[in-house]
Amino acid sequence: MSDVLKNINKNNIPNHVAIIMDGNGRWAKKNGFLRTIGHKIGVKSVREVVEGAVELGISFLTLYAFSTENWNRPKIEINTLMELLVSSLNKELATFQKNNIQLKTIGEIDSLPENCKDTLQEVIIKTSKNNGLQLIIALSYSSKIEIINTIKNIAEKVKNKTLEVKDINDSYFESELYTKNYPDPDLLIRTSGEYRISNFLLWQLAYTELYFSPKLWPEFKKKDFFEAILEYQKRERRFGKISEQIEN
Repeated sequence: MSDVLKNINKNNIPNHVAIIMDGNGRWAKKNGFLRTIGHKIGVKSVREVVEGAVELGISFLTLYAFSTENWNRPKIEINTLMELLVSSLNKELATFQKNNIQLKTIGEIDSLPENCKDTLQEVIIKTSKNNGLQLIIALSYSSKIEIINTIKNIAEKVKNKTLEVKDINDSYFESELYTKNYPDPDLLIRTSGEYRISNFLLWQLAYTELYFSPKLWPEFKKKDFFEAILEYQKRERRFGKISEQIEN
């Protein structure tokens, strides 16, 4: 891993990395375990990636932990995920404080169980003065719902004459999104060999570099995270321009 880290250009670190943590269930099935065991082992990968982000000085890390579609899963799996969320936050709070990590959330947080909401709020408050990595957990999140809610909010303001149609542009639209306080991701990582975005940050990923790992999430370690950063550094981000314009 030291060789991979050595090759990373510290002057070209992505400001914001987002991750679709996919493959816990398949890892469990492949290894003869219940799906719930896969989620528990996947927590170790979360820890390694967060450590790697801190080591590299990344400012924002968004983890897709639970989508609105995930509410359709078996109740025992949902309960396990919610219990894991609470226990992991309680266990990691000291690490957050030690590493100056600030916890944030996006999504339909009100739909979570009360104990989850209480624990999240407690950790968010206790880490609110930290000014290192902002760790953003997407919970009960749907990008489609986020965009629909944004449209509804803007339409209501136009209806109430507190906003004129001519003032609606990209910047204004973004100011109404859940992610209004965060920059768009520079890099999206998805594990498990799937090549799709799965209703995650659809607006925000417009110019994001995409990296797909064949590894299932419990197999994805800090070294794999660093390799994704190395691959990102090989990309030329043009934002609609041509190479010559970027070079100049």
